[in-house]
Amino acid sequence: MNFFFSADYVLPAIGEAVKNGIVEVTDNGVICGIHTPGNPALSGKTIDKYDGIIVPGFINTHCHLELSHMAGVIPKHTGLVPFLQQVISMRAAEERLVQKAMKAADKQLHEHGIVAVGDHANTAISASIKAESRIHYHTFVEVLGFEPELANQKLADAFIIANQFDKKTTSITAHAPYSVSKELFKLLDDEATKQQMPLSIHNQESEEENRLFRYKNGKFLDFYEALGKDITGFKAQARNSLQTFMPYLSRETPTLLVHNTYTSSKDIFFIERQGRNVTWCFCPNANLYIENALPKIGNFIHYRHKITLGTDSLASNDRLCILSELKTIHQHFPNLPFTETIKWATINGAEFLGIADNYGSLESGKTPGLNLLKHTNGLAITPETEVIRLI
Repeated sequence: MNFFFSADYVLPAIGEAVKNGIVEVTDNGVICGIHTPGNPALSGKTIDKYDGIIVPGFINTHCHLELSHMAGVIPKHTGLVPFLQQVISMRAAEERLVQKAMKAADKQLHEHGIVAVGDHANTAISASIKAESRIHYHTFVEVLGFEPELANQKLADAFIIANQFDKKTTSITAHAPYSVSKELFKLLDDEATKQQMPLSIHNQESEEENRLFRYKNGKFLDFYEALGKDITGFKAQARNSLQTFMPYLSRETPTLLVHNTYTSSKDIFFIERQGRNVTWCFCPNANLYIENALPKIGNFIHYRHKITLGTDSLASNDRLCILSELKTIHQHFPNLPFTETIKWATINGAEFLGIADNYGSLESGKTPGLNLLKHTNGLAITPETEVIRLI
């Protein structure tokens, strides 16, 4: 049996919006097509008509499910380095409590219309939640190791964790430039090439990261000292972190650069000039939570690189909701059309995660999920817009 859903607009993410369009789906959620009003094939069919915009299920390309138990624990606007220090000191908790929080977070993601997630993990504690979830997860097992001599051991430890997840949807990746040595970056790139898997790396979330790489000063020096890390071998690079670590990776390696709050126009042009296979991920609500700052999104949209959206974790966000991220973007960058940013929230993320055959757009044969956005204004979302999951 097929079902028919209609709204003021159907926005398929690929192709043009269809005014008063009708989406036909099977009882298994497979898209059969998008019909225009008045199509004789719809005669006698029961059509569920809504006010608003019908869009594909959302893709959240950056989350940390295993930090869900830290919701509301860390104050806002601390800056990245104090935030990291508090995560390290406060993340330990009873496994029962962590599992309960992750299960609730997984439910929240689903209820907010999210159908797929790129999730960072430092342990295998989220494996059972993901195996039972209605959401498609790609797990990025984070590796941290700033000491060159530990590179091989750090990678071996990551394999132990990665092997507890679904091999087809798991990558081993670098955490961030300030936590991974050149030697480890090169090992991770070799592994990504061998396994044909993408990388997802936190990038320039704080200006302190750029200060570390340009001048070897700032709050990260105190951070390493507090951790007992000896970084005497690290030398100032006289350039930002992105321009330092990206040459350690192959140009063809699919790489998601996450946050980019302090990425400069010169950094963006550096990526463009080198022909890198880079996708930019923005997590605006987390950026405001931690640094009270946003990326200069206008600088990114002039280049060919694609943009995706993430929520980060409940340790740095009030909710795991891609619609909330879209609202923040449109509040601060009102000239951006929703017909463009919907791609950031859907098809671009599906393409980066390698799941665009099934997710990301309303095309025949796909099972992308179906969201209704209520309280919209034509083809624009408003501060009052809500998401209702139809499928």
